[in-house]
Amino acid sequence: MRKLETVARIHTPYTEKFGIPRQSGLVPVLSEIVFEGKYKNPDAVRGIEEFSHLWLLWEFSEAKTNRFCATVAPPRLGGKKRFGVFATRSPFRPNPIGLSLVELLTVRQDDGRGPVLVVSGADLLDGTPICDIKPYLPYADCRPDARGGFGEAHRIDRIEVVFPEALLLRLPEQLRDAAVEVLRQDPRAAWQKKPDYVYGMAFGGFDIRFTAEDGRLVVQDVTAAAANKVK
Repeated sequence: MRKLETVARIHTPYTEKFGIPRQSGLVPVLSEIVFEGKYKNPDAVRGIEEFSHLWLLWEFSEAKTNRFCATVAPPRLGGKKRFGVFATRSPFRPNPIGLSLVELLTVRQDDGRGPVLVVSGADLLDGTPICDIKPYLPYADCRPDARGGFGEAHRIDRIEVVFPEALLLRLPEQLRDAAVEVLRQDPRAAWQKKPDYVYGMAFGGFDIRFTAEDGRLVVQDVTAAAANKVK
């Protein structure tokens, strides 16, 4: 059997696992998919611009285990009730393979990097290896009458966010809406919701500090990450 190869890597604002949306498509953050090695061939993406959305098959590079666990405790459900691993989208799987649906915005030809896919809605850590890319076919992939199981109860979970304008303006314009939306998804796991605690979220080269007050997330500070300050 052939070993899976990395065909590309995706570059996103998510430099840490904390803050990454729990599903793709929830936050319209811009990302770039850059091909590697022989896969930089422009012929490999010929015709891809005809599709509005793409399936990404990728490797959980930061969530690997050699031990099989038949059940997992989804954090959105409080981390106490266990379900079968194949009934969840937990990153701790027999094989570290993820599946995400993203919107294809444009295909840019870069002399140094080959074709670059600019996409929206990714839920991947910066630098995640991409194993394969396939077009989304509405007639085959969309099932409006499908049942969402226990995940349906949390489909529209949102929390109010207070992001003072002076702090929001510290972020580049292209990151502002996405940062607010990431916070609205409430990146805290159910068991992490501590009172009087300052949370830190790395996003797009910035460190966003926030607290939870009266059922809202309140941003307290925004600073450039160390690596970003050097640039």
